[in-house]
Amino acid sequence: MIDATALAEKPVLPGTRIQLVPLSPRHAAAFHATFRDPGVRRLTGTHHDWTLAELQDWCARAATRTDRLDLAIEDRETGEYLGELALSGIDKDNASGTFRISLAANATDRGIGSEAIRLLLGHAFDRVGLHRVQLEVFPFNPRARRAYEKCGFEVEGRLREALFWDGEWHDVLVMAALAPTGPPAPQADGDERRP
Repeated sequence: MIDATALAEKPVLPGTRIQLVPLSPRHAAAFHATFRDPGVRRLTGTHHDWTLAELQDWCARAATRTDRLDLAIEDRETGEYLGELALSGIDKDNASGTFRISLAANATDRGIGSEAIRLLLGHAFDRVGLHRVQLEVFPFNPRARRAYEKCGFEVEGRLREALFWDGEWHDVLVMAALAPTGPPAPQADGDERRP
């Protein structure tokens, strides 16, 4: 059963190289810089041109939200901002939610996204009690799709021509991960990690 109080808690989730920490105003400037990057905007389908003031307000209110969890991804040693992620759209009756992640340009191709996804999924399944977590990804972002698949997400469907970007229509892939029903299966390298 889902624990609705878990979303009001703003945890620190430590990983090997990163940690997920509550999104706060100290992240606003780096968050803003990330969304100024045209590549990040394209990969996330972000049409809105967020101002620094809007993101400062968003980050300040993140701590008081009880219907979602917004976390910053930080380098565990230096505290450097590497991106942010969110668990939202919680359907308590069906124990499901929606996930999204955005990495800073300097945080890609290093396995940081996969580590962050695994940390958040573990929290979503074990602490919040979700059964299903879904996300959307664009077919022109195969790197993200591979990371999601490594973490246990599977493609469930396609929303045809759901994104209009640079004068063209693009499909959106819907992917989901389900809570494990038994002990985690050993990975190919012999390392037992949860998806």
